[in-house]
Order: sequence, then C-alpha cells, then structure tokens
Amino acid sequence: MPSEQPFEAPFEDGLGEALRRTGETFAPTDRAALVDAGLTRGRRRVARRRAATVTGSVLALAAVGIGGAYGGGLLGAGQGGGQGGETSVAASAPTPTGSAPGTAADLIAILTGLLPGGELKNPTTSGSDIPGFRSVRGVFDDGKGEAEISVGLSRAEGTEADQQVTCPEKVFNAYDDCAETELADGSRLMVFQGYEYPDRREDTKHWRAVLLTSDGFLVDASEYNAPAEKGAEISRVDPPLNPAQLKALVTSDEWRAPLNELPTRPSAKPPAAGAPETPADPDGVNTRKTLVSLLPAGLKVTDEGGQEGFGFLVVDDGKGLSYVQVNVQPGMSDDAGVLFPGATTLPDGTLLKTTKGAGEKGVGGIKMWTADTLRPDGLRVVISAFNAADQVTPATRGNPALTMKQLTAIATSQKWLTHP
Repeated sequence: MPSEQPFEAPFEDGLGEALRRTGETFAPTDRAALVDAGLTRGRRRVARRRAATVTGSVLALAAVGIGGAYGGGLLGAGQGGGQGGETSVAASAPTPTGSAPGTAADLIAILTGLLPGGELKNPTTSGSDIPGFRSVRGVFDDGKGEAEISVGLSRAEGTEADQQVTCPEKVFNAYDDCAETELADGSRLMVFQGYEYPDRREDTKHWRAVLLTSDGFLVDASEYNAPAEKGAEISRVDPPLNPAQLKALVTSDEWRAPLNELPTRPSAKPPAAGAPETPADPDGVNTRKTLVSLLPAGLKVTDEGGQEGFGFLVVDDGKGLSYVQVNVQPGMSDDAGVLFPGATTLPDGTLLKTTKGAGEKGVGGIKMWTADTLRPDGLRVVISAFNAADQVTPATRGNPALTMKQLTAIATSQKWLTHP
C-alpha cells in the first residue's frame, strides 16, 4: 500500500516527500539508498499502487500533501442543501469568465455550507498555483468530537485516475469495507472505510469517497475520527459522516463550478524515441504467470494480483498461508554498486543478495525472506516471501512457504530473460 505509491519492499523505501504526503510511508528493511537508485523508473508505478490501496490521495493531491480530500453535498442545511443524487456532478457548461468560483473564500464557503450541523474550524485551502488541482480542509466539530475533513478537486489523469475509484486489495490494506459503483451518467464512485495506518499501529480511522466524473474530474473526500490525519488523539469512535453522506458529498453539484475552473495541466513529455507508449504488461499478468510457473510443487495459489513489473501471490502448502511478491526491473546496471554491496557473484555474472528479516510493515512476528538479483544485462529480479497471508495481519505460520534456496532459484531463473 498502490500512489504516490507500486513496488513493495525492498523497492518501496525512501520514495520522497511527495509520496510520503499521500499517506502511510512504506517502511522496508532494506537501505534507503537501495530505493533511491532502484525506483528510478518505478516511481509512477509505486504511486499508482499506493493510490489503489487507498493509503492516501490522488496523485494530484500528493503534490500538495492533502492526504485525502473531501467534497460536499451533505444532508444538512446550507449552501446547496443535501445533494444525494447520483449524477449531480455531471458535465455542465463552464462557469462564465470572471466569476472565479475557485477562490479560497469560495471553496471554504462551499464546504462549510454543505456540512451538517456543526462548525468548520480553521479552514484552509491550497493548490491555486498547481495546474489542475485545488483543495480545502478544516476541522469539523459537531459536538461529538473534532474530526479533520478535506476536499480535493483535480483533473483526472489516465489509468492513475481509475485506480482512485478501485477498491484496494486487502493483502496491502486491511480495511473494514469498500464499495465501487457506476453512476447513471457514467461517473464512477468508490466509498472506502479503513484506517490511516494499514498495520493498525494506531486506530485512526480514514473514511474516503472518490468520484471520477464522466468528463474527467476527481472529487476526493476524506475524513478521520481525530482532529488531524496523523499524530492526534482519537476524538470519537467513527468519523462524522457515514458512507451515504460521503457519497452525497462527492456527488454534489456545488463542486461543478470550481471543477470547471481548474486549468488544464501541462502535457506530459512524449516518450523517448523507440520507447513503448504503454507498459507491456500493465496489469502484471505476465509477471504472475512466470512466477506461478516457477513455484515448487505442492503450493496452491489462493490469491494473486499486481501491475506492471510487479506481481504477488498468496500460496498455501497446507501449513498456513504465505504471501509472495516479485519485482522485475530492467536497466539497473548503473546502480549495481549502490544496490548490491557485498553481493555474491554467480558463474554467469549475476549478482545475488539474500536477506532474512522482519516484515517492513511493523507487524510483530512477520518474517520476510528475500532473494535479490541483478544480471549482467541490467535485469533486476527481487522476490520476497512472508510467513503471513499479507503484510498487515498476524503471522499464519513459523516461516515463509518458500525456502531461501527456492527463492534464489526463482529469482535466477532464465524465464525472466524472456519475460514480456
């Protein structure tokens, strides 16, 4: 938990301040230098998966550090009243020039007016200098405990936007509930009920609703059961707005005017000559197929997933579930000195480093065994196995289902050389 962020360790450490602000920072056992070098071409992938696991906000919000967002249309009285319709943020004509509905005062007024009975304390806005993004946030007090609430408005961008309205896989993020809905106008909605820290080291709840409109905007709403996203004592059992209210929030047409005023983001640089415009394996299907084909006999696959260059399996040998993940990353020769100090050199020139340690999510009792390889042509294959069904729940067995010898055999297999 994937966004901002994705690779799992040992690639996910040290992703930088912008990624950290999207939510929970990954905490691997490997060195920060490993990731600084190893994630050069994987940062966008990390951002996508972190977003998919709903540990933070959309990529646009990541740049500003809103840590989620909150859009309105609530059930209480006020500006716009209670917008519960499913198509209330449908496409509409742009606001006439000069009305400037996206000013700080306007955003604060919209959020304040759409909340139910209570007070929005210390409201602030950000993002006016960032093309395609605005945000507003404050601490909502309804007399039952202060709770941070935030709203992010942004222009959607490609597959990253789709990830925002896709429920995460529970192997990365232990949550209570999540629902995806397609609305009548073609917009897509996700409502998520989870926690600020997937490993539950603190019980701060993070409830979130994200709307991807049919005309390419994101309204991202987050709320907590504490007056701050991180570092504040819990003030109430649940965040103040229930799932139905969150849905009403993000589907309110009160946000349509400031959405229409968002400037278009600068176009991304075209790919280098000869570079593919789209990933060869965007969903990680080929990565998982290769990994499955290399598993030793006697392992049953009970769950799987992934994306470009990353795949995971949950396997069962009859002694308990074990989570296994692999990252495949070409073009890493220049970073050999940083990534593989003291590594063993195999007869074909492949560098091999093996480690046994604790899981990087801080859950007690979880073991993580890793075989990390770098071939002479620059292809890096890293495979890790855990003695648990995921990285955020307690261990299910004494050791991972794969031995270090088996992990090494998989990482050094010639099949990765012909892997799409």
